[in-house]
Amino acid sequence: MVSDSLPAQVRFVIEVPRGGFIKWGADGSIDYVSPIPSPFNYGSAPEHPGQDGDPADVVVLGRRRRRGETEVMSVWGRVRFLDQGHQDDKWICAARAPRRRERIALEVFFRIYAVPKSIIGSFMKTGSSRFEGIELRA
Repeated sequence: MVSDSLPAQVRFVIEVPRGGFIKWGADGSIDYVSPIPSPFNYGSAPEHPGQDGDPADVVVLGRRRRRGETEVMSVWGRVRFLDQGHQDDKWICAARAPRRRERIALEVFFRIYAVPKSIIGSFMKTGSSRFEGIELRA
């Protein structure tokens, strides 16, 4: 069960549309290239600082959205993720509670995503990355 530290709703900005491979940085540079297409939209919540000091990361379930699109949506939980030695959870946003297949897709994607991130972290000596589970609101 997720703690009450998550907001009920959040305004997000899409950085990677569902099906995309490239995560763009705020300055327009390429931040990361995924080895597999994202099965969901990925973005950030500019008004909420994340554990790493950047805006909180969000995964947005549902239809494909355009890069730069903004919306306010409910936060249903979080993907617990360690990114190169630092806690970097991703808030799960959707119009409705995540379905079982969506939870499975999140788990599979982040388990795979952690592998190249760990390799990069090992090479750069910045620490390991790993998927640590999914927490949902009761």
